[in-house]
Amino acid sequence: QVQLVESGGGLVQAGGSLRLSCTASGRTFSGLDMGWFRQAPGKERDFVAAINWSGGSPRYADSVKGRFTISRDNAKNTVYLQMNSLKPEDTAVYYCAARWATRSMYDYWGQGTQVTVSS
Repeated sequence: QVQLVESGGGLVQAGGSLRLSCTASGRTFSGLDMGWFRQAPGKERDFVAAINWSGGSPRYADSVKGRFTISRDNAKNTVYLQMNSLKPEDTAVYYCAARWATRSMYDYWGQGTQVTVSS
Protein backbone atom coordinates (compact mmCIF):
# COMPACT_ATOMS: atom_id res chain seq x y z
CA GLN A 1 0.00 0.00 0.00
CA VAL A 2 0.90 3.68 -0.02
CA GLN A 3 1.51 5.86 3.01
CA LEU A 4 1.59 9.64 2.75
CA VAL A 5 2.97 12.08 5.30
CA GLU A 6 2.55 15.84 4.99
CA SER A 7 4.75 18.46 6.58
CA GLY A 8 5.47 22.16 6.35
CA GLY A 9 2.27 23.61 7.72
CA GLY A 10 2.27 26.41 10.21
CA LEU A 11 1.26 29.96 10.97
CA VAL A 12 1.99 32.71 8.49
CA GLN A 13 0.89 36.29 8.01
CA ALA A 14 -1.29 37.24 5.06
CA GLY A 15 0.84 37.84 2.01
CA GLY A 16 3.46 35.40 3.17
CA SER A 17 4.57 32.07 1.77
CA LEU A 18 4.73 28.50 2.88
CA ARG A 19 5.83 25.28 1.25
CA LEU A 20 4.14 22.01 2.05
CA SER A 21 5.76 18.66 1.45
CA CYS A 22 4.27 15.21 1.13
CA THR A 23 6.48 12.15 1.19
CA ALA A 24 5.19 8.79 0.00
CA SER A 25 6.32 5.35 0.99
CA GLY A 26 5.22 1.77 0.55
CA ARG A 27 4.81 1.62 -3.21
CA THR A 28 6.18 3.13 -6.38
CA PHE A 29 5.87 6.89 -6.18
CA SER A 30 6.52 7.49 -9.85
CA GLY A 31 3.40 5.51 -10.72
CA LEU A 32 1.13 7.81 -8.75
CA ASP A 33 -0.72 10.95 -9.64
CA MET A 34 -0.60 13.32 -6.69
CA GLY A 35 -2.92 15.97 -5.39
CA TRP A 36 -3.44 18.48 -2.63
CA PHE A 37 -6.77 19.11 -0.95
CA ARG A 38 -7.78 21.32 1.93
CA GLN A 39 -10.54 21.46 4.47
CA ALA A 40 -11.45 24.59 6.40
CA PRO A 41 -13.34 24.38 9.70
CA GLY A 42 -16.96 23.43 9.12
CA LYS A 43 -16.48 22.99 5.38
CA GLU A 44 -16.06 20.16 2.92
CA ARG A 45 -12.70 19.04 1.67
CA ASP A 46 -11.87 20.89 -1.54
CA PHE A 47 -9.48 20.26 -4.36
CA VAL A 48 -6.44 22.52 -4.44
CA ALA A 49 -3.95 21.20 -6.98
CA ALA A 50 -2.83 18.05 -8.76
CA ILE A 51 0.07 16.79 -10.82
CA ASN A 52 0.42 13.62 -12.82
CA TRP A 53 2.92 10.82 -12.33
CA SER A 54 5.53 12.37 -14.61
CA GLY A 55 5.25 15.89 -13.22
CA GLY A 56 3.10 17.20 -16.02
CA SER A 57 -0.47 18.41 -16.39
CA PRO A 58 -0.64 20.55 -13.26
CA ARG A 59 -4.16 21.58 -12.28
CA TYR A 60 -5.31 24.17 -9.78
CA ALA A 61 -8.47 25.33 -8.14
CA ASP A 62 -9.49 28.78 -9.31
CA SER A 63 -9.09 30.10 -5.79
CA VAL A 64 -5.36 29.34 -5.74
CA LYS A 65 -4.40 29.65 -9.39
CA GLY A 66 -1.51 32.04 -9.84
CA ARG A 67 -0.55 31.83 -6.18
CA PHE A 68 0.11 28.14 -5.56
CA THR A 69 2.43 25.83 -7.45
CA ILE A 70 2.47 22.05 -7.27
CA SER A 71 5.61 20.12 -8.13
CA ARG A 72 7.18 16.76 -7.44
CA ASP A 73 10.55 15.14 -7.08
CA ASN A 74 10.23 11.46 -7.85
CA ALA A 75 13.77 10.76 -6.69
CA LYS A 76 12.69 11.92 -3.24
CA ASN A 77 9.20 10.41 -3.39
CA THR A 78 7.91 13.86 -2.56
CA VAL A 79 5.29 16.26 -3.86
CA TYR A 80 5.33 19.93 -2.92
CA LEU A 81 2.84 22.73 -2.71
CA GLN A 82 4.42 26.16 -2.83
CA MET A 83 1.93 28.67 -1.48
CA ASN A 84 2.55 32.35 -2.10
CA SER A 85 0.50 35.46 -1.40
CA LEU A 86 -1.39 33.59 1.27
CA LYS A 87 -4.78 34.87 2.35
CA PRO A 88 -6.74 34.25 5.55
CA GLU A 89 -9.22 32.21 3.51
CA ASP A 90 -6.41 29.77 2.74
CA THR A 91 -6.53 28.68 6.36
CA ALA A 92 -7.30 24.98 6.42
CA VAL A 93 -5.94 21.54 7.01
CA TYR A 94 -4.08 20.57 3.86
CA TYR A 95 -4.09 16.96 2.76
CA CYS A 96 -1.86 15.14 0.34
CA ALA A 97 -3.51 12.49 -1.81
CA ALA A 98 -2.39 9.88 -4.32
CA ARG A 99 -3.96 7.76 -7.01
CA TRP A 100 -2.69 5.32 -9.53
CA ALA A 101 -2.35 6.99 -12.91
CA THR A 102 -4.91 4.62 -14.39
CA ARG A 103 -7.58 5.60 -11.86
CA SER A 104 -9.76 8.65 -11.38
CA MET A 105 -10.18 8.42 -7.61
CA TYR A 106 -7.61 9.32 -4.98
CA ASP A 107 -7.13 6.13 -3.00
CA TYR A 108 -4.51 7.26 -0.51
CA TRP A 109 -4.51 10.19 1.86
CA GLY A 110 -2.13 11.74 4.34
CA GLN A 111 -3.01 12.82 7.85
CA GLY A 112 -3.09 16.51 7.00
CA THR A 113 -1.08 19.54 8.05
CA GLN A 114 -2.54 22.73 9.46
CA VAL A 115 -2.02 26.00 7.62
CA THR A 116 -3.14 29.15 9.39
CA VAL A 117 -2.96 32.55 7.73
CA SER A 118 -3.43 35.60 9.91
CA SER A 119 -4.60 38.96 8.66
